[in-house]
Amino acid sequence: MPATRSRSQRMLVWTALIATTIISLFPMYWLFVNAFTAIRGTPPLTPLLWPEWSLDNFGRLLGGTKNYTNWMINSLLVAGGVTSFHMIFDTLSGYAFAKKQFPGRDLMFWLVISTLMVPIHVTLAPLFIISNQFKLLDTLWALILPGTAQVFGIFLMRQYIQTLPGELIDAARIDGCGEFGVFWNVILPLCKPAIAALAIFTFVRNWNEFLWPVIALNRPQNYTLTVGVANLQGEFMTDYGIIFAGASLAAIPMIVFFLVFQNYFLEGVRMGAVKG
Repeated sequence: MPATRSRSQRMLVWTALIATTIISLFPMYWLFVNAFTAIRGTPPLTPLLWPEWSLDNFGRLLGGTKNYTNWMINSLLVAGGVTSFHMIFDTLSGYAFAKKQFPGRDLMFWLVISTLMVPIHVTLAPLFIISNQFKLLDTLWALILPGTAQVFGIFLMRQYIQTLPGELIDAARIDGCGEFGVFWNVILPLCKPAIAALAIFTFVRNWNEFLWPVIALNRPQNYTLTVGVANLQGEFMTDYGIIFAGASLAAIPMIVFFLVFQNYFLEGVRMGAVKG
């Protein structure tokens, strides 16, 4: 009887997991099916389950939109640049808050953490004014420089570095390492899992960022992919075929990125759950 109940429970769990997977993946499947179906105008109300396999949408997208390659390069530069800055500054800040002793350290840390409660929409107006004063608007620097550090990244790295034994740092100092040597030779190698998880989260978030780029960028050649694809829709008529093609091409790098680094991604989710 217990064996039958256990088998029934496993079947119930597997059924729920399969149903959840299908529901979660169907929007992505529907996106690619419509991208490979010749659509000139409004897509059919009933979702297609199988495409008629046409590259018409991609041909019209790449042939009629000269800036699509620029949008892809801009997104790579912004996401890659912001991720690089995060890996440096978040790790340095996390190390300082975790292992260094200075007056007001804990108060400063919790003040930094408290900024998580501030909605991003509140910061848009000051960010726009500051970017305008520094002549950064309509440049990629307006997207990269404000994102050089992030509170969540500082918190994640601080929590991880706190678990590292202080004896390793003391031993490095006895061997003659200065502060930078300790950070470079001891802290950084031990933080590779946390840095990898932080890099994945940061890259994915900035690749998909839309609100601030659509405010900061004006010229089409400077758009990122999310802004460029959103601007593919016309004023009086929307060509959904081109939009589906653009959105599917924009999703491919993230799918490949996730498949290659999925172990680090899952480790990052687990780390955030445990440390948080």
